[in-house]
Amino acid sequence: MKFGQHLAYSVQPEWSFNYISYDELKDVIKTRTATQVWTEADEGYFVELLERELEKVYSFQNVKLGEVRRKLSYFHTQSQEFKKNEAQEESWQALEIEILRLVAEVDVMAKYTRLNYTGFLKIVKKHDKQTGWMLKSIFHVRLNTKPFHKENYDGIIVRLSAIYHVVVARGKKLKGDDQFSNWDSSAFVRDTTKYWIHPDNITEVKLVIMKHLPVLLFNTKKEYEDQDAAISSVYVDNDAFECYQGRLEKTDMAQAIRIRWYGPTPTNNGQCFLERKVHREKWTGEQSVKERFPIKTKYINPYLGGEYTMDVKFAKLRSRGQKSVKDVELMQKLANEVQTSIVTKKMRPSIRAFYRRTAFQLHNDARVRISLDTELALIREDDYGRERAGDNWKRDDIGIDWPFKQLPAEDITRFPYAVLEVKLQTHHGQEPPAWIVELINSHLVESCPRFSKYIHGVATLLEDKIQILPFWLPQMDQDIRKPPNTDFGLTTFLPRAWPVGTPQAGPRPPIVPRPMIEGSSDSTIKNAKSLSEFEPKKPKTMDKATYQQKMAEKNVNRRNNNSNNFYNQALGVAGSKTSVTGSHPLVDNGSTVSGQALMPPPARPWIDRLNNKDSRLSLGTDSIITEKNHDNANDAGNNNGDGLLRRKSTVRRKRFGFKEKRTAGTPKRAVAAVKLEPKVFFANERTFLNWLQFSVLLGTISLTLLNFGNAVTRVSGAVLTVITLLAMIYALGIFHVRLSNIMSAKPNRQFHDRWGPTVLCVFLFGAYFLNFYTKFIQTQTTDMA
Repeated sequence: MKFGQHLAYSVQPEWSFNYISYDELKDVIKTRTATQVWTEADEGYFVELLERELEKVYSFQNVKLGEVRRKLSYFHTQSQEFKKNEAQEESWQALEIEILRLVAEVDVMAKYTRLNYTGFLKIVKKHDKQTGWMLKSIFHVRLNTKPFHKENYDGIIVRLSAIYHVVVARGKKLKGDDQFSNWDSSAFVRDTTKYWIHPDNITEVKLVIMKHLPVLLFNTKKEYEDQDAAISSVYVDNDAFECYQGRLEKTDMAQAIRIRWYGPTPTNNGQCFLERKVHREKWTGEQSVKERFPIKTKYINPYLGGEYTMDVKFAKLRSRGQKSVKDVELMQKLANEVQTSIVTKKMRPSIRAFYRRTAFQLHNDARVRISLDTELALIREDDYGRERAGDNWKRDDIGIDWPFKQLPAEDITRFPYAVLEVKLQTHHGQEPPAWIVELINSHLVESCPRFSKYIHGVATLLEDKIQILPFWLPQMDQDIRKPPNTDFGLTTFLPRAWPVGTPQAGPRPPIVPRPMIEGSSDSTIKNAKSLSEFEPKKPKTMDKATYQQKMAEKNVNRRNNNSNNFYNQALGVAGSKTSVTGSHPLVDNGSTVSGQALMPPPARPWIDRLNNKDSRLSLGTDSIITEKNHDNANDAGNNNGDGLLRRKSTVRRKRFGFKEKRTAGTPKRAVAAVKLEPKVFFANERTFLNWLQFSVLLGTISLTLLNFGNAVTRVSGAVLTVITLLAMIYALGIFHVRLSNIMSAKPNRQFHDRWGPTVLCVFLFGAYFLNFYTKFIQTQTTDMA
């Protein structure tokens, strides 16, 4: 789908006049370049229109952000008053509903920001291509004066999380999950899984996780700032890249050593952490560990060179009693071992990883921890080719000013996705929390097990220094977005609407848990021991030849296979709009609940769009609030109990020139693109070779009977020879049939061979029985003679 169509399909109706007028700008370029050469007057007119659109979007976003911040201040005040006065449950529930609606509004705002930013980039690119006038660099300067695209909503999410979890806990201290009761620290499993998040889904994923886990802040005494989320790590390795090789191949005792700091670049007296991660194979019975110790910045260079040891520092810690004797001994042992490895293996800084992390976790409870890393950049710290860090342990020409535009392209890789890391500690045989399983099975994430920032940085920036590459590199040129084919997203935890025709009085509708995936329940994750059971297994490494072959195949597929296009899939699941009746009142005007004054319901026409199926698809979700049908006031009539809404009438969609006919009772689904992997072809070849190997063995037996047997065995040998030839011909034929099925795009492809093995067994049984019967008759005849 072209961007103009995608924009028209995705706009929030109530905000439609506040989006970029993409079609108008495109028409100006088209009409004026079609009849004449683009002149200076045309350029001035277009720039004026572009500036007007930029001002419109920037001003509207500021207005909406102001509204959100005022609502957050009000909700904070209300929650503290409710906590102080021990408000009734109805008051807490009404406030919770208001906050949940604000959560959905923040998600809509995030998508509004990204959609408009994409529109500006695309229209400027179209202008430069069709007019020949270069506007890109000048426009980026103007864009930085009105940086609406730099709003990441992290500060809002942090405040929203703090308020929401106070309300959820009803003013009490947050507690851990009930499923972790009777905890035995000696019998748990650590499980870590990693996923990629497309930038379009980052804010929604944060808000979904925030509902279950609060945002973790290490310093709660100060106001949150964007620089608090910045994390930088400098990895060290030698010229043979032993750390890279070991971590990629997951060899036992493979280690990664890095220097990490949080926030802005530390001063000489600032504190960093030197960390070591050691991988242990499962068969050893040991757990992989990550250890670290603090070190001041001014001591890092002499420490890496072996001129300075940490013994004096640890002696001070021991004398002051700041750490236990055992902890000090462990840190001292770690520091000596790390220094020995660095000096003996001649390690030096190689790659820096920078990102901003949002962590979700209950305080003092690390059994469930989720981190989301955004703005990931991998930067060279080595001195290959030219000096970068020099004699220092890090380069000084950058700080935390992402996207580091001052660096040349060969020195930096800007990772296009966010990285979601889920860490669980559960009992042996215990299931992961259901909401986590639903999240990782949803359209919002893409599984990438064993992903490593350091490995990706070396593989992309220092490819000429290494021999093997990680498996995920061919995926980097693919669009990981998926059509929202599951009922999962923000609106799954919004309240039900008032039933049609019901007086808007009395107790408010409760927050009803809705199924997030088809057939989802506790049984969905029955017998699951770790999240790794819910994700596909992938290879760890590949050689360069395989990587180049994969890239060539994917380039061909990307040109020829339209089914990989996300927007085409989105159109396939989009249906016509269904009118929504009924309102979503939270609190009546001027009403009070249990003596607590509540705010009048603000006008929120956008919530009706969230209640519409098509609108949720355009927002990147396919969640259920309540969808009304004029013929049935009860929403249960439209829900068949499997978490998917059904339509009673035949719907024909005529949007953007596409037509689609759906019969009554048919849910809207998206057909995912079929991805052919080399292992499928290899499996077909292996099956053919196994048949051929058996045929050769059988042929050897038959030729032996023919050449060295008597009259009786020659008959059996002849029969086995015929069976051997038939088996070879059949194996070759079934090999080509399966190959044709693999290459075809038919969804009903069949690979099961029901008759071949059966017929072969029957023939072999007949041949052996014939040999036995002939030999038995011959023996009887000889005995009688």
